[in-house]
Amino acid sequence: MSPITTAPTTPSTPTTPSGQATAPLDVITVEVVRSALESLAEQMTDTMERTSYSLLLKEGKDCSSSIFDVSGRLIAEGANIPVHLNALGPCLRAMLAEHIPASAMKPGDIILTNDPFVGGSVGAHHTSDFIVYHPIFLGDRLVGFSTIFAHLAGSGGNDPEGWHTSIFEEGLRIPPIKLFTEGVLDEQLFKLILANTNAPYEQRGDILGQVAGAKVGANGFLALVEKYGLAVIDEAIDSQIAYAERRTRAYIGQISDGEYHAETTLLEDGSMCGPVKLALTVIVAGDEITFDFAGTDASVAGPINCPMSATISACLFGLLALLPSDIPKNEGSANPVHIEAPVGSLVNPRFPAAVYQRMAVTHQIVDLVFEALAPAVPHAVVANSCGMVYCVASAINRETHPTGGDVSGRRGWGNGAGPSVGGLGARATRDGLNGMPGWITNVASTSVESSEVEGPVRYLRKELRPGSAGPGRTRGGLGVILSWQALGHDVRFSHTSQRSVNPPQGLFGGGHGLGSRWVINEGTATEQVVANQAGPTLDLEYGDTVTFYAPGGGGYGEPWQRDPQLVERDLRLGYIDAEAARSQYGVETDAAGRVDDTATLALRTTGHP
Repeated sequence: MSPITTAPTTPSTPTTPSGQATAPLDVITVEVVRSALESLAEQMTDTMERTSYSLLLKEGKDCSSSIFDVSGRLIAEGANIPVHLNALGPCLRAMLAEHIPASAMKPGDIILTNDPFVGGSVGAHHTSDFIVYHPIFLGDRLVGFSTIFAHLAGSGGNDPEGWHTSIFEEGLRIPPIKLFTEGVLDEQLFKLILANTNAPYEQRGDILGQVAGAKVGANGFLALVEKYGLAVIDEAIDSQIAYAERRTRAYIGQISDGEYHAETTLLEDGSMCGPVKLALTVIVAGDEITFDFAGTDASVAGPINCPMSATISACLFGLLALLPSDIPKNEGSANPVHIEAPVGSLVNPRFPAAVYQRMAVTHQIVDLVFEALAPAVPHAVVANSCGMVYCVASAINRETHPTGGDVSGRRGWGNGAGPSVGGLGARATRDGLNGMPGWITNVASTSVESSEVEGPVRYLRKELRPGSAGPGRTRGGLGVILSWQALGHDVRFSHTSQRSVNPPQGLFGGGHGLGSRWVINEGTATEQVVANQAGPTLDLEYGDTVTFYAPGGGGYGEPWQRDPQLVERDLRLGYIDAEAARSQYGVETDAAGRVDDTATLALRTTGHP
């Protein structure tokens, strides 16, 4: 098993593309160029969101943008979906090496792929993730790439969130291929793609919106070149990459050398092919860091396998989340990082493994990075979070939605609050966030109203889950309760969640959050608590309800060290009750819910009131 390095080494001295050394630019010009490129990446994403058709993009904002130089180095990215970012570079370099070399590209070309198994498994994360690469030409000279990564509706096969056992069940795979050649759309290719989706109207609009965003990036980059000159832009890029690398190496160098280990199980309730072990050893040696997944189980006959591209993203996000926020996020911050992942394992599967729900692994990787490094950087890490949640349902009801949705008239809906919503873990100085998508997701929460407009569904509850947060000196975030009623026929319901048997754990004495559970027709004679956290698609009836209790985040530090006034505030807000204040936090309150200082001191001193 050899190291997989995420990026090539960057020279420390600025050079022109011809290799000639140049005098360093002044810092103001370098910063202006950096800010302009980062702003350009954000404009690309904004364009995609404003021109897309599907709810997942126009409200969920499930897309990300990056800009690369001609050698495939990351030079700017938007603050979008963490699991998308840092994955576009490996795919780009594999595409150039194995599919479409730079010499075969022409001005006006736009390349599309959604294949997870580009370059082994460093392509798209699953078949619903479409990547557009727009080569940027200055005249006839290739000078960079603008790219957009987006989750498109209707691309995940007949049962998108179902329990697939191979990639062939997960929709059409498109290897890197030119959708536009010298500015001309390949109409036949486009028809082929749209013929393999059950939502051709939405997907057509989303792909063209993606192309529009990529063009914004290309045109904006050329505008910068026109303003400053290519030599200045090249020097500014080299300077920023070198600076990010120096800062990242300096941070890693402050961590004590050693091996730091953490592991967990997925599908821990034994559902489907579980439990499955995910093991991580973080090796710090000087100013370099290695993430080694030796000991992780082999890939499984299910969709939770994680392509190497997503493994890279999760590892880098875990590290970058610990770095000072003013370090630029570009190729330099990845240069000191190495990733070792056994081929054929859960984190680097071989073709034709199913990968659609790879987020089950990426969420856990981030938590493992924090757990492993907790002894070394205790004030930077975060306790366990809610993990992944997939809840997708669909039904047919032409009375409420007469135009239907996909080609069968079926309309779908999701969690009602974005994917993976729950409680986030606490950190040393802050409570965890309530009802938020997990770290690696960052998808916006779609509104209940828009979900009801899009599909035949009525949302009954969308609220915080009292008592779900892990107690601690800083407490975890609260999970949520989501409940909906199907108002259509031929209802199909797919679900996967995490942190059921093994709830989100705390750090340094912090308690765990509550685990997840699904309930069908809660409070009725036909109530059914779903036995497994993951499973095959279920058939429901018109009027059936589904209620999901999302996990709360883990706490940080001893709960009895929490400021009693913060406990009183949590009690007043309904996050905890008086019994939890007393038993979990050692805080006595009066009938009005105010802290009884004398009784609290006695309880915390002696352990008795």
